[in-house]
Amino acid sequence: MGMEEDTRAFLILIVNTIAWVLLWMIANVLVGIYLGFAFYTETIRWQNILYYLLSAGSFIILVWHLRRRWKL
Repeated sequence: MGMEEDTRAFLILIVNTIAWVLLWMIANVLVGIYLGFAFYTETIRWQNILYYLLSAGSFIILVWHLRRRWKL
């Protein structure tokens, strides 16, 4: 006796969404905080600008991907 297929697919979609968001957040924390690209001391370096541009761009791609996946 198993779950209904629709319910199972919906729960998998929820788990996949959580996993993608957590993966995006972990990557941004690693690069931004751990490697120090999110902070600037006296001047803004090109690495800071590149980090923020890539972070914003990857967030837009993530939202686009998740919106496409959630259109059932």
